[in-house]
Formats: sequence, C-alpha cells, structure tokens
Amino acid sequence: MKYVLQKLGLFVLTLWAAVTLNFILPRLMPGTPADAAIAKLAQNGPVTEATRKAIEAQLGIPKGNIFEQYVSYLHQVITLDFGTSYTFYPQTVSQLVSTALPYTVILVGVVTILAFVIGTLIGVAAAWKRGTWLDALPTLGGSFMSTFPYFWTALLLLFFTGYVLHWFPTTGAYSATTTPSVSGEFVVDALYHSILPAITILITSLGGWVLGMRNAMINTLGDDYVTFAEANGLKSRTVAIRYAARNAILPNLTGFGLALGGVVGGSVLVEQVFGYPGIGYLLFNAVIGQDYPLMQALFLMITVSVLVANFLVDILYGVLDPRTRK
Repeated sequence: MKYVLQKLGLFVLTLWAAVTLNFILPRLMPGTPADAAIAKLAQNGPVTEATRKAIEAQLGIPKGNIFEQYVSYLHQVITLDFGTSYTFYPQTVSQLVSTALPYTVILVGVVTILAFVIGTLIGVAAAWKRGTWLDALPTLGGSFMSTFPYFWTALLLLFFTGYVLHWFPTTGAYSATTTPSVSGEFVVDALYHSILPAITILITSLGGWVLGMRNAMINTLGDDYVTFAEANGLKSRTVAIRYAARNAILPNLTGFGLALGGVVGGSVLVEQVFGYPGIGYLLFNAVIGQDYPLMQALFLMITVSVLVANFLVDILYGVLDPRTRK
C-alpha cells in the first residue's frame, strides 16, 4: 500500500505540472488565432479594428491577465469544458474529440497491442534459439523494419497498393457513400479503410519490440537462476517463459506503457498521410490553426493517458518484480 500511495502522489504532482505546462506552451507561440483569421480576410482588403474585435469575440479569445486565464483554464479542466474550436467553428472541442477519438483508439490501440505481443513472442523465441536461423531472421528483419520512418512507409504503401494496384482506399476512415453507424456495413467499410494505416504502424513498430525483447532475454539467460533451473531438469518452455522471459520483459513493459499512453495522441504523420480523421489528424490542424482550446484539450488527453499508463505499469512492476517495492 505504501508503494502504491507513493506512486499515486507522484502521479498527482506530475499531472499538475503537465496541466500547467499545457496552459503555458500554446501561449508562447507567436500570434493569436485572431491574427490567422484576419490574415485570411486581409487578402480581400483592409481589415478594420471593429472587424478584429468582432472576430476575437466570435472566437472567444481569452481575456484578462495570465493568472485569471489560468484560473479559468483550471475550471475548464475540472469540468471538461474546453469551449469552442477556433479552427472548426462552431463545433465544440468535446464534439470534435468524441468524434475522432474512437478511430484513433481502435486503430492505433489495437495495432500497438498486437505489435507488442507479436514482437515480444518473436524476441523470446529468437533469444532462446540464438545462433540459429530462428534468431538471425527476426534480428535482421527487425533491424531492417525499424529503420523505416512512419511517413516514408505510409507513402510507399499508399502509392503502390492505393494508386498503382487499387487494392485499398487512399484516404478517409470510411467511404463517402457510407453513413457512420453501428451497422455491419459501416464496420466492414471502416476496417477496410484502416488496413493501410494499420500495416504502416505495425511494420514500423514491430522491429523495436523484437530487438528489445531479444537483447533483454539474452542478458537474462546468462543469470544464475536460469542456469539453476535448467540444471534441475525443467522443461525448456518453462525455463524460457516462467524464469527468463518474466524478468526480461520488464524493460519492454516500460516501453509498452509509454506506447499505450501515446495511443490517444494517435500517429500524426500516418493519419496525415492517409487523411485518417483521428486525434493525430485533429492535432495537426489545431496546431496549424493556432486553435488554443483544441490544442490544450488534446495535449491534456495525451498527457493524462501517458501518466495513467505509466502509473499502471509501475503497479505491474511491483507485482512482477518485488524488488521495486523496497
């Protein structure tokens, strides 16, 4: 219980610091959303001061000193009311996030879990069969795949399988003729549109899990307790999974916590390339449009998800490795 309370206290302190930074950072950016809107209007002629004030009132630009804005911001965080989006006016931030979040969580979340499970299992097998083709093939393949940038892999898949072969759709999360619903037709169409982004994320992230687990597993196999277990005549599968892999997975588990926490943030480059309407795509447009309310809501979601994932991983660490509780 003491261990859990310590981690919980650290979680609360880190969350407050993250919330405060989330308030400060967007305000360090040059210009305001009103400036961006006025710049567009200025292309058609001079913009009067009255027009500027009207735009600021319409967009709900924060008023008062920085302390008053901070108090108002904390109230918004507590009530989960982040106001109206500047970029997608008159839609509220809550409406935009609730629409985009399911696409990102289903796509990036499922693929992240699959990549972690598959990569960890392959890494265990490669380390246990080190020196054979079962080790060389995953190691070379993982090293090769981990060098591919997200956007480059996405562009290659988009060009060859989308534009050249016409196997998959090239943009969007569903067809223009399909209406979002819980029907089987929409689910099938959405899954079909998510294949290319999913393959991109899987290819570029799988190699890291394989190599990380293999290296940690090889280090663990040289420990005395593994040698002692083998000398006692235990089955190879038992030694590999219950003794070596249980301790070797701890570094990978830390990385998985960070990756799982980052699921809410989506994959900005992948979603941008495929025009996939997830959180990453929404975040990109918010930054471009200097949309403070939307940016703050998205940054806060990403931060909280990472902190929660790390907190859960710390608790799981205490279960798998009792030494961490001391």
